[in-house]
Amino acid sequence: MFDTARFIAECQAARAETDNHTAMREIIAREVSDHAAVMKGLGEPTKAGVFTLYRSDELTILNLVWGPQMTLMPHNHNMWAVIGMYSGREDNIFWRKVKGAPDGVIEAAGAKALSTGEAAPLGRDVIHSVTNPLRKLTGALHVYGGDFFGPGRSEWDPEDLTERDYNTERNIQAFEDSNRLMGVA
Repeated sequence: MFDTARFIAECQAARAETDNHTAMREIIAREVSDHAAVMKGLGEPTKAGVFTLYRSDELTILNLVWGPQMTLMPHNHNMWAVIGMYSGREDNIFWRKVKGAPDGVIEAAGAKALSTGEAAPLGRDVIHSVTNPLRKLTGALHVYGGDFFGPGRSEWDPEDLTERDYNTERNIQAFEDSNRLMGVA
């Protein structure tokens, strides 16, 4: 069964390795390959949310639960990340800054759908938006090579795709809004 304390310890040890991003991807891929065990260890998701399993200046581990058909605007992390799906699906659109455009305007540059049991690394400079295309909750382990909640990140307005400072409260509110739509407190 998935053991949260063991998982955190393995992630902390991997963070100290020279190629920590690759080491982290291997750990997360192994864990989500037995997605039923992760679900049993964490509990079946009952509401959307950003649930912190571990946080330090060097490492953040989140259990992210996306609400049905929930979308999060384009954003960056300014640190590497690894996503591991233990239930549902996460559709990622990848973006790049448009050269010569004002205000850090972005354009779509690719996409990747992640399904239950899959893990994917995201590089330090990746800009992406995320959608749960399903009509049910989606659960994923997200591990970041730094303090995910710290300053120095950006998000892009979903209408005009202009860059602005990342607003943690606005993004957490998106999860709460999803819960309200589902009738979950």
